[in-house]
Amino acid sequence: MLAEQLSSPCDKIPDVKRALLPRVICAVLVPIWALAVAAIPSASAEPCPNVEVVFARGTNEPPGVGRIGQDFVDTLRSRVGTKSLGVYPVNYPANLDFPTAIDGINDAGHHVESMAATCPKTKMVLGGYSQGAAVMGFVTANTVPDGINLAQPPQPMPPEVANHVAAVALFGKPSSQFMSVVNEPPITIGPLYAPKTIELCVPNDPVCSGSGYPAAHRQYVEAGMVDQAADFTAGRL
Repeated sequence: MLAEQLSSPCDKIPDVKRALLPRVICAVLVPIWALAVAAIPSASAEPCPNVEVVFARGTNEPPGVGRIGQDFVDTLRSRVGTKSLGVYPVNYPANLDFPTAIDGINDAGHHVESMAATCPKTKMVLGGYSQGAAVMGFVTANTVPDGINLAQPPQPMPPEVANHVAAVALFGKPSSQFMSVVNEPPITIGPLYAPKTIELCVPNDPVCSGSGYPAAHRQYVEAGMVDQAADFTAGRL
């Protein structure tokens, strides 16, 4: 949903060259070595875990929660002590056909609502990286954003669902500037979720800061921001 065009829009973003376009828009292609750590996480043995992370991976990451998501899950698990922790990888293509991100918004929203109804004591953590951060940001919205050109856009989740979400962690969420140049509405975190949301942007990450270099978009673990998000989240559980 971030863009229907794979060329020209990013030419308008300062310091981003056309040759880097496939690695800049919403995510950077995952290095081969990262694929091994991005396997689909196993579901919790308990039907209703104490905590569940619902995470949307970035563009071109393999099915699962992706490298950033897996590191976030592993780090958070080390912070929650004896609490059981389940994981739900948002089911969507996460490819360069960005309008298919709508599948992720629908899947995540339906899952969160289902969990709130069937496991009311489970504290959910919503997270996403790059295109996945956009997906999860739109999931929290309390209104359908202006500029959404869909016959049946996803509807906001019922307000009471927010009571079941303990924290939201977003890595490299596309900036309003970025969304503007690709002719998509800005991502606004809903007011019921904003106080429990942490947004992280590595300096010079062109996706969330509007300028920089593509390598920065891969540096969330190395920059200590995954640890920062895990600490923030654990403090709310």
